Amino acid sequence: MKFRSTRGGGQPVSFYEALLRGPAEDGGLYLPVEAPQLPSSWQDAGSLPEVARAVLPPLMGEEGAAAVAEALDFPVPLVDLGRDYLLELFHGPTSAFKDVGARSLARLMEAALEQRGGSATVLVATSGDTGGAVADAFAGLEHVQVALLYPAEGVSRVQENQLIAERRGLRAFAVKGTFDDCQRMVKEAFQDPALSPLNPTSANSINVGRLLPQMLYYLWALAQARRRLGRGERLTFVVPSGNLGNLTAGLLATTWAGAEARFVAAHNRNDYFTRFLAGQAAAYDFAPSVTTRSNAMDVGAPSNFERLYALFGEDLPAHVMGEAVDDAATLRRMRLTFEEHGYLACPHTAVGLEAWHRVRQRLGDGDRAVVLATAHPAKFPESVREATGVTPEAPAALADFEDAPKRVEPVAPTLAALREALLAQPVFSA
Repeated sequence: MKFRSTRGGGQPVSFYEALLRGPAEDGGLYLPVEAPQLPSSWQDAGSLPEVARAVLPPLMGEEGAAAVAEALDFPVPLVDLGRDYLLELFHGPTSAFKDVGARSLARLMEAALEQRGGSATVLVATSGDTGGAVADAFAGLEHVQVALLYPAEGVSRVQENQLIAERRGLRAFAVKGTFDDCQRMVKEAFQDPALSPLNPTSANSINVGRLLPQMLYYLWALAQARRRLGRGERLTFVVPSGNLGNLTAGLLATTWAGAEARFVAAHNRNDYFTRFLAGQAAAYDFAPSVTTRSNAMDVGAPSNFERLYALFGEDLPAHVMGEAVDDAATLRRMRLTFEEHGYLACPHTAVGLEAWHRVRQRLGDGDRAVVLATAHPAKFPESVREATGVTPEAPAALADFEDAPKRVEPVAPTLAALREALLAQPVFSA
């Protein structure tokens, strides 16, 4: 399978070329040249790795599919919540759904560099969970170093502990600005000739090597639900959304697999995409990000809008519904979910639950939903405690970060500041 830029520049490239480049040469994002038809054997898969082995070979070959399957060594259960479901994506090593893409990407990238020779510098912007997952997945690899940028005042304490824990091959930069500043700096760095000797690439969902593995859990959820309900019942996926990579993966998965499903993009007050879907904002008319309780979704200029717009254009509202939820409603839904079901939801998952509650009331239909539970509640203990009166118990992996040695470097929100920091210490070491 060859991949092309959303902007039409350059020649189509192989999956591994797209993987190592991150963004395309013209600044666009990679998509397959043509829509693949995924084998139907995913419907009989008994685990997420089995889904990987079934559907990924047409996209990245047998070796790539095997590497992803090996990376996904944790459960992804579909749990009942009333008449709907939660797909718990937080049972990986950093307790967030980003573990699926980050662990897959690390295995793929290291294997590609071992075969081709050379090394790469991963530049990653994070609003919370991506950075922790990337740091855990890439730390200690022989051929890849990581420079991680996060907003200094924009992540939870638990998240920051994961970001700045000292590890070989990792540098963490606390940017004196917003996530949008971090994302802009990374994009500018890819175009900076002075940084080209570092062979920069991306571990955000702009990298197709992280995006494609995220398709798998949508098909895994469908396979599990169909075994319980029968194959005729339509499901609605409710996706807590920020940079729109998660949503893009879901739409690609169901479209390429020929599986009927509806989608709800659940946003917080960073609601550009919901306004676009409602005809209240033009394409790419982004707004500055604002800080919310669901901070991993605090994205004003979502990168993967470019992929979605390249795929569907102005027809996007026919494929996705949008709903925006403020902090007060998020906390209320966390409380109601605990009172009604005894379930502690993180703020991001609660945005999805509240969005689906509103959409279901508005539509008045009987569809069942699969709400993506994107992070463990213990990553946001203050918000969970405020909403429910309960302090969630932290998984052992999260607790370990509390006492780990830390290292972080403050940096101004400019490309010049990032360039100076990277070139002053081009070889990373812990």
